[in-house]
Amino acid sequence: MREEKKTQAVWYKLDLSAIVYPTLQRRDFSSVYRLSVALKEDIKPEVLQEAVNRALPRFPTYKAAIRKGLFWRYLEPNDRPGPFVQPDIKNPCMPMPFKANNRYLIRIYYFGSRISLEAHHSLGDGTGGMCVLQTITAEYLRLLGHEIECGGFVLDIHEEPEAGELEDAYMKYANSKVRPPRPGEKTYRVRGTKEPFYTLNIIDGIMSASRVMEVAKGYHATITEYLNAVLLYALMQKQENDFHFGLRPVKIAMPVNLRRFFPSKTLRNFITMIYPGIDPRLGDYTFEEIVEHVHNYMRYYINEKFLRGDITTNASTQRNPFIRVVPLFIKDFVVRTFYTKVQDKNSSAGLTNMGSLKVPESMKPFIERFDIYMGQPFSSRTNCAIISFEDTLTINFASSIAEADVERYFFRKLVQDGIPVKIESNR
Repeated sequence: MREEKKTQAVWYKLDLSAIVYPTLQRRDFSSVYRLSVALKEDIKPEVLQEAVNRALPRFPTYKAAIRKGLFWRYLEPNDRPGPFVQPDIKNPCMPMPFKANNRYLIRIYYFGSRISLEAHHSLGDGTGGMCVLQTITAEYLRLLGHEIECGGFVLDIHEEPEAGELEDAYMKYANSKVRPPRPGEKTYRVRGTKEPFYTLNIIDGIMSASRVMEVAKGYHATITEYLNAVLLYALMQKQENDFHFGLRPVKIAMPVNLRRFFPSKTLRNFITMIYPGIDPRLGDYTFEEIVEHVHNYMRYYINEKFLRGDITTNASTQRNPFIRVVPLFIKDFVVRTFYTKVQDKNSSAGLTNMGSLKVPESMKPFIERFDIYMGQPFSSRTNCAIISFEDTLTINFASSIAEADVERYFFRKLVQDGIPVKIESNR
């Protein structure tokens, strides 16, 4: 069945989020994220390559190349050789030119017992990427002689993709009767020494998920609310201790997985951004006040009605008949200008939480932990990504500046709250 489809002219228009990422592409920047799984035995590269070859055709929007039309970009099937697994590199999430790597927009790395998947955000978000990584990992373990069942993020490589996996879910659910305005106020930006574009500074904090949950409950908050508050607290300390003419609001750009609220199986992008924050111009905030503020913000904004309104606002431009016939180079200029002048200045840092990962029971004995990196920030700042597996919670910072003040304030607060943290870094 799949062999017949290779000859068909199948192509996919970029989803609503994916439209933005190619416009931001520069020689020194690509919207690339990384997902990693650490197993308990060293990786056999030749077996991993065979697993990639077997599993990737199950994901047609990842086994794809990006093309440019007169009005829109789109994804087309990529039957070129590859992608080829390769030894890992010191600085992950390097820029990903569209014509390099046989036009593949994913990379597979190995190091010791770790498998890493890097993907361009035009293909999909972390949920889609995790399906690809776990399905490859399951096939790798099968090739080593282990029996691994399918389920959750592990898809059956012998089945054809469901139509829902390939849909642009934004356009399906962008049907609110009102379009809420986007936030527009400039926020505090971390100032530091910009690293060369090939340098990405990684700091990982590894801790007990149950201990973090226990501390968060002590503040009457969830883990996500608590860690958001810790990052806001760290950013607030950084701003207060730096030279400044006046204080600015501190906000975090946090993606919300819309699959939690809308019944979609899409493996493409299906996230929207919220911006929890505090305004120190209103007065001094204790940490407890920050937690309470974040808790109330999350309860108010993270619900189906507000999120439907938000994606309707985002979809309105794509549905505009005039904009649809504007040439691509003009669209690129407008989107890039808006992102640089407005959108990128709406937040002081980024934070994403994939939550507690589930794997098939037969896979659990082979897995140590997972990691997630948001990749190179568009501007000089730090991004924070959180993921947990069993009782191991990992917080991964990725930064394009030399100073690590925010990370230091962040982990210091966790230790002060009684959370032991093990630190790893590529520095």
